[in-house]
Amino acid sequence: MPAAATWVRRAVAIGIGAGSEPSMNPLGALLGMELPVIQAPMAGTQDEALAIAVAQAGGLGSMPCAMLDPAGLERALVRFAALPRPVNLNFFCHAMPAPDPVAMQRWQRALQPYYREFGIEPPAPGVTGVRRPIDAATVGLLEAFRPKVLSFHFGLPEPSLLARIKGWGAVVLATATTLEEGRWLERRGADIVIAQGIEAGGHRGQFLAGDLAGQPGTRELVAALAGSLSVPVVAAGGIASREDVRAMLDAGASAIQAGTAYLLCPEATTSAVHRAALRQAGRDTTITNLFSGRPARGLVNRLMRELGPLSSLAPAFPWASQSLAPLRSVAEARGLDDFSPLWSGTSPGAFPGLDAPGVTRRLAGMDRTGA
Repeated sequence: MPAAATWVRRAVAIGIGAGSEPSMNPLGALLGMELPVIQAPMAGTQDEALAIAVAQAGGLGSMPCAMLDPAGLERALVRFAALPRPVNLNFFCHAMPAPDPVAMQRWQRALQPYYREFGIEPPAPGVTGVRRPIDAATVGLLEAFRPKVLSFHFGLPEPSLLARIKGWGAVVLATATTLEEGRWLERRGADIVIAQGIEAGGHRGQFLAGDLAGQPGTRELVAALAGSLSVPVVAAGGIASREDVRAMLDAGASAIQAGTAYLLCPEATTSAVHRAALRQAGRDTTITNLFSGRPARGLVNRLMRELGPLSSLAPAFPWASQSLAPLRSVAEARGLDDFSPLWSGTSPGAFPGLDAPGVTRRLAGMDRTGA
């Protein structure tokens, strides 16, 4: 990997993972992990337990933080500070629009037949569960704990905040869905670029352009970024076997990031209807904006079929989810996934029956039954 030795020297200099074996894992020293496997942060389907289990198995566990309030974030920071290995803290960097009453009314009119079907009223405007971008107050809270690894979706924090983060020695990862985004991230200070291919589940990390047609598959994107950037590249999207991992490392990745692979683990908080959907053979995935207002890949369900997966009716991110919350709640209580965001990459249900350490070892080739 280009510049791998430089990154290992920097990692040792800032005291992460001294004594690791860089020849086996180029990012091991930098990220404090023994295996080249990062667990993707997954808001709504995990808490600290999954991140800790992956870290204890030798990978890099991740914690989604965009939906945590200050008290919740502080509790997580206290828990992670007691661990011998770092956990990746993930934040969003989107522009936060004000709620648009006209757009919200239009969205609730589109959902009105479902409200009538389930005998419920549209919800009043609220901010519960809204994904918020990282801000100065959050960085101030982080600074008290000086976490070693942070990652960002939808770009990077504003320069002054990023300077504070890097000032305490944190390693910064950020997601790119195109070569242009990867170059942008490197120029602005990302230490590692996550190549999120079109196969990846959950929210697309795109931030420079909205054209999904121009976003390549994971292996193609990894090869392009590895051949163009001087920082390490992590492959993310559609990785569900040791063979997939080998293909990404051969393409130029220094490590892989997997999310869907962990959704069936007992350490995940994946809902019952989501787990059942992941186990259904042949169930398709597609990219939709219905559940949040921003493109994200998930398993196809009733709402996506009936409204179309991509719709101008959905309010801008992150406001679409509020109007769906009561529908999701009443449907899930009946065992239905009609209105649930069933986030998944293109290879769902790859490791049924395995816990998080088992998935981590299987992906890393440490479990001979899955090598």
